[in-house]
Amino acid sequence: MFGIIVGTHGIFATELVKSCEMIMGEQKNVKAVTLIPGEGPDDVVKKYEAAIQELDCEDGVLFLNDLFGGSPYNASTRLVINNERYGVVTGVSLPMLIAMAGEQLAYGGADIKELMEKAVAAGKDGIQTFHASAIVDDEEEEL
Repeated sequence: MFGIIVGTHGIFATELVKSCEMIMGEQKNVKAVTLIPGEGPDDVVKKYEAAIQELDCEDGVLFLNDLFGGSPYNASTRLVINNERYGVVTGVSLPMLIAMAGEQLAYGGADIKELMEKAVAAGKDGIQTFHASAIVDDEEEEL
């Protein structure tokens, strides 16, 4: 099993995990780590290390961070650089987290790089648009 750690500025990570649980049920191998005002990367590293101790990370850890270059990201890279079974993806979103939680349920032993690719794809696929001009009136279509 691989662990998922969602690391963000503020309480976004906590709320993202709660939203995922509303849709998918309780997530036992997912942890939210938050950076609150007054904290820095060293504080987040300690929180990440504590989360890793609580999770089943036998097959690695996938860090899902909010911003490339932000403190949660920088803290995660300090851990990832020393463990090839760890990986980081930025731009965390609800579709991405749901997809990765689903991957945990159906885990077939994919390596961390494959999981990272799937997370990126889920994030991209979760971005969609809608505009009224996309609606075609049936009467106009018959003409």
